[in-house]
Amino acid sequence: MNTPATEKISSFPAKSTDKIGFFEKKLCQQLYKAEQGSLQLMIGEQKLCFGNQDDPAVSAEVNVMDSTFFRKACLGGSLGVADSYADGDWNTPDLVAVFRFFLQNLEVMDGMEGGWATVLNKLARWSYQFTQKNTIQGSRKNIALHYDLGNDFYELILDPTMTYSCGIFASKDSTLEEASLAKYDRIIEQLQIEPHHQVLEIGCGWGGFAERFCQRTDAQLTATTISKSQFEYAQKRLQGQDQIHLIQDDYRKLSGSYDRVVSIEMIEAVGHEFLPTYFSKIASLLASDGAALIQGITMPDHRYEQYLKEVDYIRTRVFPGSCVPSASAMIEAVVKNSDLRPANLFDFGYHYARTLREWRLRFLKNESKIKKLGYDDSFRRAWIYYLCYCEAGFEEGYTGDIHLLLAKPSCKLGRGMD
Repeated sequence: MNTPATEKISSFPAKSTDKIGFFEKKLCQQLYKAEQGSLQLMIGEQKLCFGNQDDPAVSAEVNVMDSTFFRKACLGGSLGVADSYADGDWNTPDLVAVFRFFLQNLEVMDGMEGGWATVLNKLARWSYQFTQKNTIQGSRKNIALHYDLGNDFYELILDPTMTYSCGIFASKDSTLEEASLAKYDRIIEQLQIEPHHQVLEIGCGWGGFAERFCQRTDAQLTATTISKSQFEYAQKRLQGQDQIHLIQDDYRKLSGSYDRVVSIEMIEAVGHEFLPTYFSKIASLLASDGAALIQGITMPDHRYEQYLKEVDYIRTRVFPGSCVPSASAMIEAVVKNSDLRPANLFDFGYHYARTLREWRLRFLKNESKIKKLGYDDSFRRAWIYYLCYCEAGFEEGYTGDIHLLLAKPSCKLGRGMD
């Protein structure tokens, strides 16, 4: 156990009536457990240092602006910390470093979910299960809460392809737009799409893949989304493209036969309990020699069971109804519920840290424009928190992003015969 170093102790300039001593002490008891990295907690003129100060892998600093931070952190756990940041109770010169510190000290993060936070987490989980279930109707509601914020908002954050998923950077000089196109090109190449193929895209977003598909192939693409805003945007964008048939429908309602299926970071909106349905449906839509490529964010296998029992910042504040599966959970759902064969798995999660950083830089550059769209300070701080939260996860290798190639029994892809 590391005891924090203390410098220039002084009274805390509280802005509230909290008895900060109790909550401050409880939080510090958890921070004492940190062994990796360095965290400096600034409370007025007082500085508390936690972790390894001699040779830290990552150095982070938290400046407490309002004493309610301690109460929210102790009673709400990680959700309380997130809400406290959105409320302006604390600041930091490097938010990604703060998250990296906690990811390097998971026992500290887990410990913060104890006590009253455990009770509140269970209540939140109960509410989450009943209000954000990904039924066909529920999925439309959940998707709208995030993706229908406004196309003009996303245009200020994303690159010109309007790609809201991890790119593949060929070099340090690659632009975000080039990385998005490189990712689309890899999908097309992996699936070996031919001119006579009928291709289905489940979750087409704003039409980025569909547009690249037309540039790179002569095949036919049916693309679907359940987001009203995305559908309207893609309609205008793809107008006149005879190769594209755009529809607005849930994947569970789709019919027909396709040679290839593409689904890019849509699986996070499926939900754990619907993974069997998702993969079974994909298998039923594929021809006997068909193949699918699923791009998905992944949780670590050893943390997945615990993840399913909890609610977190992403699922409650950013993507209602979402669930980031583990790679093993995906593969298990495939083999138990379909005749699909896992043919290849490619993890490029380290590219996501940079993708998210690029989005954050664009967000900050256009913050005044975002404000003019009507988004208040709390919303903007919450989005910066979300982008940094995710960036740290990929930077530390905690979360991954994969291309999972799946093949029907008669398909030769991934067998060394292609």
